[in-house]
Amino acid sequence: MISVLIADDQALIRSAIADLITHSGDLAIAGEAADGHQALALARERRPDLVLMDIRMPGMDGIAATREICADPDLSAVRVLVLTTFEEDEYIVAALRAGASGFIGKGAEREEIAAAIRAVHRGDALLSPTATRTLIDRYVHSARLHTSEPPRALDDLTERESEVLALVGTGRSNGDIADLLAISPHTAKTHVNRIMTKLNAHDRAQLVIAAYENGLVQPGGR
Repeated sequence: MISVLIADDQALIRSAIADLITHSGDLAIAGEAADGHQALALARERRPDLVLMDIRMPGMDGIAATREICADPDLSAVRVLVLTTFEEDEYIVAALRAGASGFIGKGAEREEIAAAIRAVHRGDALLSPTATRTLIDRYVHSARLHTSEPPRALDDLTERESEVLALVGTGRSNGDIADLLAISPHTAKTHVNRIMTKLNAHDRAQLVIAAYENGLVQPGGR
């Protein structure tokens, strides 16, 4: 059973998602939060498997709450899936940088949302690699991010790890990477895990951004 904490300031949306979760045999509600402060407090109290996080909320917004959750060692097993009204929202990249594992539009079909929750819980690659790359192409080098956070340095990566990171940055799965580099899927997964450790990345979403920020993947590249 996958426990899900719902964080959204709109009661109707929380209710609709709660109904979806209630009628999904493998999902369970861990709690509901109306703002980022409540989401953070409930995440620490109930340790859900996943937080379905709205971006725009009063007080502490979803980006700040995501950053706090993903930076807390005690919540290292908690994943964050961002809910957004518009798939091409400039704040999504900021949420991914903060540690979110992926994003999905609020207008998605019920089964799409359930499938997204399951995918992130499994630790799969980004839910929509093409859409995510489009967002990064548009915003990762843009002043609209208003961030002074420097790119993750790649000095500690081996040549092979840099090669793997570049492939992750184009949305490749571990299986794809294994095929392209003529290595086993297990070896590909090991490389990805080591890169995440060295770059202090929460998951593959942050590796995609690190690849772009360090020039391993160029905007518009595939």
